[in-house]
Amino acid sequence: MGSGKTTIGKELAQKLNVEFLDLDELIQNHTQKSIPELFTMSGEIKFRKIEREVLLQTLDSDKNYVLAVGGGTPVYYDNMDLIQQHTTSVYLRSNPRFLAERLILEKSNRPMIAHLNNEDLPEFVAKHLFERRNFYEKADFTLDISSKSVDEITSEIIRHLPDFHLQ
Repeated sequence: MGSGKTTIGKELAQKLNVEFLDLDELIQNHTQKSIPELFTMSGEIKFRKIEREVLLQTLDSDKNYVLAVGGGTPVYYDNMDLIQQHTTSVYLRSNPRFLAERLILEKSNRPMIAHLNNEDLPEFVAKHLFERRNFYEKADFTLDISSKSVDEITSEIIRHLPDFHLQ
């Protein structure tokens, strides 16, 4: 959360000349409800079941695309194993303070953090990173993003993609 998956994903997709997909947008299209609405109406467990269903449908596609998944996606069920089986995965790593500073500006749009005080956000982020690290570190490669531009990050990702050649 807050690592810039969408911004980086869109830029990467443009450079690769493929479609960009955001799992949250796909879920919203599938359910005709916003992510905050789904959390409020159904709770996190029901949301994660829907998320998994949409992830499976997306991964079964034969198209080339860049997919941004939510920070919790790799943690639930066997989602990370499925991601590993179907695609090349990237963990956009950063420190909790950097992420918290970015998230403060968009708290109201994020149901997992909307209720938190700004002072509590760095601790929340650090706790989640610690709890999720084992899942995130299963990614095919990890990229520290804290001091890099979007262009530097996307160029580095492209260098790590197996068998993908820009035209």
